[in-house]
Amino acid sequence: MKKLTRRLWGAACALVLLLSFPVPVRAEAPGVSAESAVLLSAQSGAILYEKNAYERRAMASTTKIMTALLALEEAERSGDPTVDITQEMVAVEGSSMGLREGDRLRLTELAAGMMLASGNDAANACALYLAGSQEEFAALMNGRAQEIGMGDTNFVTPSGLDDELHFSTAYDMAKLARVALRNEKFAEIVGSFTRQVEFIEPAGNVPYTNHNKLLQMYEGCVGVKTGFTKKAGRCLVSAATREGITLIAVTLNAPDDWNDHMALLDYGFSQTQPVAFDGSQVQGRVPLVGGQVDSLAVQGAGGGIVDFLAADAAQIERRVLLPRFLYAPVRAGDQVGRVQYVIGEEEVYSVPIVAKEDGYAGEGKDTKNTRSFWDLFKKKG
Repeated sequence: MKKLTRRLWGAACALVLLLSFPVPVRAEAPGVSAESAVLLSAQSGAILYEKNAYERRAMASTTKIMTALLALEEAERSGDPTVDITQEMVAVEGSSMGLREGDRLRLTELAAGMMLASGNDAANACALYLAGSQEEFAALMNGRAQEIGMGDTNFVTPSGLDDELHFSTAYDMAKLARVALRNEKFAEIVGSFTRQVEFIEPAGNVPYTNHNKLLQMYEGCVGVKTGFTKKAGRCLVSAATREGITLIAVTLNAPDDWNDHMALLDYGFSQTQPVAFDGSQVQGRVPLVGGQVDSLAVQGAGGGIVDFLAADAAQIERRVLLPRFLYAPVRAGDQVGRVQYVIGEEEVYSVPIVAKEDGYAGEGKDTKNTRSFWDLFKKKG
């Protein structure tokens, strides 16, 4: 059968059912040294653990998650431009990737140095290149924060140096990391324990090692960023992935942050459960236009078993995506629709719906009174 046209799919309807899955007994939540902490699902945003998660605090160099995200988004839009390093860009205190006036490197490479070496010089360079001043760049940061829904955050510096008006919360920083990890280049950079940063001038590659020790200490760690100032204490945003599940942990002012994060992530991964998907329960008939028969039998395909967090499994919905009618000819086995499983608007699994019989072209019957898939399916509940 020819592919369904956009027009036909545009007229397609979806039946939505909330699925119910048993929730396993939760293990005891860990204690942590952090003043503020949160653990959430990167997939759904469901919170699995929180401790003063909405309390405003200094967040030190975890700020650079936002700076790097803005730099990488601009690099993607503008073809990764070359940045000429000026004296103003490197005139900043604190950690550094060793930039000097006259250096030239691409915006993406600055973001890499910023995230691995926690270079305040790199963060400052990105801010001045993108906005002309730290004040204007802070406006960009806060605008993006509003888009993400970081309602208890205010950025002042691109690097995270202390300022009374520079603050966030554990929950807001987790939301930021969740968005940032969707950027493929960002995820690639923060998931690297070592990386060669390419300089155009002076030409050559410089190796950097990631400050995030969890990349080697914890199985499945994929990022994200460390931070420290005397005011903020030890701050850490981490993420780890196992069997398709990604968790994000944030601690602010945590004397024992490495162990805090390993305990939080272990706890989160202990809260998984298998979910069985079976589209074969979806079956019925769909009207056929221009065929020798007035309708065709259709059925969803079988599925599989996938591990989910219990908190996410409770939110899974099934959507049956089918057009209200089909055009002949249709062959048995042709895909005519899809059973989609979603959390919110994000698809987590799907199986095809196929025709169970041939629908040859020819003079068909009037389809006005045909009992359609929709009638049959609704009666089945």
